[in-house]
Amino acid sequence: MMLNLETILRERSGEKCELCGATEGLSVYQVEPSDGSAEQSILLCDTCRALLDNPMENVNHWHCLNDTIWSPEPAVQAMAYRILRQIASEGWPQDMLDMLYLDPSVLEWAEVGLEEGGLQMEVRDSNGTLLNEGDSVTIIKDLPVKGAGFTAKQGTTVKNIRMVADDPTHIQGRVNGTMIYLKTEFLKKL
Repeated sequence: MMLNLETILRERSGEKCELCGATEGLSVYQVEPSDGSAEQSILLCDTCRALLDNPMENVNHWHCLNDTIWSPEPAVQAMAYRILRQIASEGWPQDMLDMLYLDPSVLEWAEVGLEEGGLQMEVRDSNGTLLNEGDSVTIIKDLPVKGAGFTAKQGTTVKNIRMVADDPTHIQGRVNGTMIYLKTEFLKKL
């Protein structure tokens, strides 16, 4: 069965790592939660596989995801999303994550994989509404932004928010083109 699955993935990928395009050291990787099918598996090189647990170890390797995020394969999209989320939470630019569009079912699958890895926590806005990665919020009070020289005005919409690792009281979002941290007590989900 595994040989058959590997053959399917090698044909689908053109004998290349589905994340970085390498042609050496390829093997099957199950994108959890998985039923073991080709639709929930990808072909990875040894380098990508070694970096999955700690993507920041060689963050420059992940520039390959510029192309990967456009893959038509849901398993590849889910894996790219998970990696981008991990490196973005460590301060790497979020531009690629902002460009990535996932079908809602693929996004749900990708998020479940992150939850199992312990990266998700409950983050709530000023009304107690649950906030999720990618939501849009509005600022409910003028907030001076330290070090940036501007005030985030009441009523400003912040789109595609990011969660802050291990801090349910803050989110990250772009205001006036600058990525800033915002206290959730001053936000309302749209």
